Amino acid sequence: MALAQVFTRAELGMDAPLIRVEVHISGGLPSVTLVGLPEASVRESRERVRAALNSCGFQFPARRVTVNLAPAELPKQGGRFDLAIALGILCATDQLPESCIKNREFFGELSLSGEIRPCSGLLPAALAAKAQGRQMVVPTQGSAELSLVPELDALKAPSLPQLVAALTGQAPLDSIQPDPFRPDTLPQCKDLSEVIGQQQGKLALMIAASGGHNLLLMGPPGTGKTMLASRLCDLLPPLPVEPALEVAAIHSVAGLPRTPAQLLQRPFRAPHHSSSAASLVGGGSLPKPGEISLAHHGVLFLDELPEFPRTVLDSLREPLESGEVVISRAAAKLRYPAQFQLVAAMNPSPCGETGPQSRSTPEQIRRYLGRLSGPFLDRFDLTVEVARLPPGELTRQHQPQGLTTTQARDQVLAARERALSRQGILNARLSPSALGTEAKIEQDAAAFAEQGLNRLGLSVRAFHRILRVSRTLADLQQQERVTRSHVAKAFGFRAMDKLMAQLRLE
Repeated sequence: MALAQVFTRAELGMDAPLIRVEVHISGGLPSVTLVGLPEASVRESRERVRAALNSCGFQFPARRVTVNLAPAELPKQGGRFDLAIALGILCATDQLPESCIKNREFFGELSLSGEIRPCSGLLPAALAAKAQGRQMVVPTQGSAELSLVPELDALKAPSLPQLVAALTGQAPLDSIQPDPFRPDTLPQCKDLSEVIGQQQGKLALMIAASGGHNLLLMGPPGTGKTMLASRLCDLLPPLPVEPALEVAAIHSVAGLPRTPAQLLQRPFRAPHHSSSAASLVGGGSLPKPGEISLAHHGVLFLDELPEFPRTVLDSLREPLESGEVVISRAAAKLRYPAQFQLVAAMNPSPCGETGPQSRSTPEQIRRYLGRLSGPFLDRFDLTVEVARLPPGELTRQHQPQGLTTTQARDQVLAARERALSRQGILNARLSPSALGTEAKIEQDAAAFAEQGLNRLGLSVRAFHRILRVSRTLADLQQQERVTRSHVAKAFGFRAMDKLMAQLRLE
């Protein structure tokens, strides 16, 4: 046989388009030609495949070999096509029956000795192969993430000779067994009661968890801002299976596969303030997901917020509104989901202090806060001051410090359930029109919010965010309607606005 066709899949963002590896053997001088828009890593597969076949005792044809990766207009990169190319050559030279590769998809990079090495992005390929009803053959190494997919038909192949032996019926291969989620595999949560004092900060954390709101914690160093932020994920419910698989697919594309124990755990990403815009949003010649996509359905925590470059922070504004990021390159235009909850922490001044203890002048504080653009600060629903503890608070640390994580989570889950049963989405995602029709806001409460808006000089976006926080406060208090008192409490979580107003008066 002079022609063979093997199925595999490319890696293109969250998609895994089907690739037909067509191998043609013809007369002529010995050569190997790869066509179909292969990048350098794919073109180098000629030497890897040749050496692997020879090392394993197979015959590499001393004729003209043409390998076509169809469709031709789709760029291909990586070593994931090695195994499919090798099997295509074996079938085209009658060393392997063509029936052995029917209705199967093959993935893996070949070593020079014939070992099958892992490749990234297998989870999106597994979901696509399952939808098409084909069996997958994947490397034994790095295949653990595929156990997250229920009812997946997949085989694990450690090397090329063992795979060929299994395909010809000589020795079976191990299949991938689904690993059902067990609640006892969730990591132990960080208890909220370990945070000493900071009752206002704990309440803000519960509000943020209940409504999906973005939260900014502001205060001197060492007051517990990072401790509070790290406990937000423990207040959120576990991920449902479908969103969990979507999160796992993003991590698989990024080369950070999740384990079965992490499947239903919400991601918590905390990039360093030296991170570039590409690392946060995503980028590359064929873009990989950034931190905002890796935090999909979870939390993105930005510590030392003013130390991030202003352009980097402003690049988050659009994804915060749309819930996705679109990255355009000459080779591809990719779309990654980015529905994350933003939590940030910062000092109120360059020296970290305010009031009589501060060594910073009002002008220095203005320049420091000026690193954050107004439109970016507008994306925060809650800005809370995390102040130093009053005298005597530390000596009571052996005593209970308010709600535990379990108690707070029960209240959060009840509030989320009320919002979902009423409108089908969390309060933070209510559109301006839905605020008027579904949030059940009393007229005098809305009028009071507008008066406060005009007095503080806030934007219309801030007005809507105040109403969303008010709705969440009502849900936490198990009240059906939003009253004036809820709006007044929501204005109490605008510490940044108060600080900026104070600086304008000085």
